[in-house]
Amino acid sequence: MAQPSQIPVWGFRVVNTFPHDPTAFTQGLIYHNGFLYEGTGLFGQSSIRKVELETGRVLQRHALAPRYFGEGITLFQNRFFQLTWRNQEGFIYDMNLNPVGSFTYQTEGWGLTHDGQRLIMSDGSAQLFFLNPRTLRPERTLTVRAGGQPVQRINELEFIQGRIWANVWMTHRIAIINPQSGSVEAWLDLTGLALLAQARNRNPDAVLNGIAYDAQNNRLFVTGKLWPFLFEIEVVRNP
Repeated sequence: MAQPSQIPVWGFRVVNTFPHDPTAFTQGLIYHNGFLYEGTGLFGQSSIRKVELETGRVLQRHALAPRYFGEGITLFQNRFFQLTWRNQEGFIYDMNLNPVGSFTYQTEGWGLTHDGQRLIMSDGSAQLFFLNPRTLRPERTLTVRAGGQPVQRINELEFIQGRIWANVWMTHRIAIINPQSGSVEAWLDLTGLALLAQARNRNPDAVLNGIAYDAQNNRLFVTGKLWPFLFEIEVVRNP
């Protein structure tokens, strides 16, 4: 197993910069059919929304009740799934963001994605939970490790080309995770973007969070909580 110092650290190149709602406390991000879908947090401000990529304009929005702190989202079989932080309750929506169901879980809710067969959920620990899409119950648990050491605070998730990409809360890095072993195979260092965004917003909560992938056009988008920008980036795989 690779030691932490042996894990590759990738860089990036900015391809495009787009406006992003600077009041959006981004918790989940998806690209689908030309639009972004975003889950936002904070009590009394949480939502799931459809966003125009080029302008950052919110086209549709469903607000959560004030007692919920919204978290990660994913789109699976024409249904959106959204977690909440500590309520141990998630919500299901149709393609127009109309509520059609709910589900429960036994942990906190942080990030959410899927691998085409199961939903994959994080809870802020080093654990990932693979959920049966019919029952929404865990079928498998995976520990994320870098050089054998657990990686805590796994947050927003995106499944890209057979790997789980994960924001690590309060860092400027994305972990690229093997979904079978849980090993971090590479780090994507986005320090430059984080510093640029934080120069515009000094709020300590304005951290990197939000990964979306356009599989058809091989485009990668990243943003953060309360960031005024969303970036399309190209990964530079350093030797």
